[in-house]
Amino acid sequence: MRPRLRLFIGDEQGGSNIEPQVTVRLGDITQALTDASQEDRTWLNDFINDEVRVSTDLYEVISSFSHLRPSA
Repeated sequence: MRPRLRLFIGDEQGGSNIEPQVTVRLGDITQALTDASQEDRTWLNDFINDEVRVSTDLYEVISSFSHLRPSA
């Protein structure tokens, strides 16, 4: 008997929960995020709990910047 081919569409529990990812340069999205934040756009809040991956050095710069006190 010949073996039958089966179509693989994911795991047996209903498929993968991994969302597609896109790699973009920070400079390509900075202006849009800045404008959305300043204009208090609702769509930005839709993604407030999403995780983003950044390099260690960028994280350190952002973390240091967020702890700076504004000068008088």
